[in-house]
Amino acid sequence: MDTWSRALKQSVLPGALASLTSTLVLAACGKRETGSMFAGVNAVSHWLWGDKATRADHPSLKHTLVGYLIHHGASMFWAALFEKSCRKTLDKKEAATTATVAAAATAVACFTDYQLTPHRFRPGFEERLSRPSLLMVYAAFGVGLAAGAYLNRQEC
Repeated sequence: MDTWSRALKQSVLPGALASLTSTLVLAACGKRETGSMFAGVNAVSHWLWGDKATRADHPSLKHTLVGYLIHHGASMFWAALFEKSCRKTLDKKEAATTATVAAAATAVACFTDYQLTPHRFRPGFEERLSRPSLLMVYAAFGVGLAAGAYLNRQEC
């Protein structure tokens, strides 16, 4: 049963955890580097509101909620591709293997975000954070993917 339906169902937990973990790190790094824990998430809303969003520091529905929803949607997208393309490997239920394929999937996502995607549809938080912080955000994303995929496959 190697269907998109299965991949979409199994992507919910990894996608949600990847979104949550990366957003928490995004907020912490934003606070440290810009003084605003909302700066990084707000910047994502540049998809709709243009470059002004990359300078928004305060929480708002317009920037913070929209930025988070875009980030969460992108996380779910990557989780679905991850589950679909790596299912056989993930089904081995090996923690180290799961972590390795999650790291590879995260590297593909990062490469795509910054090398293949037009500026308008890049994450946006790169406008507010340093490269080391971006690395931490993507690492947290990968941890969330791996944790969700691994938890999906544990017997209750």
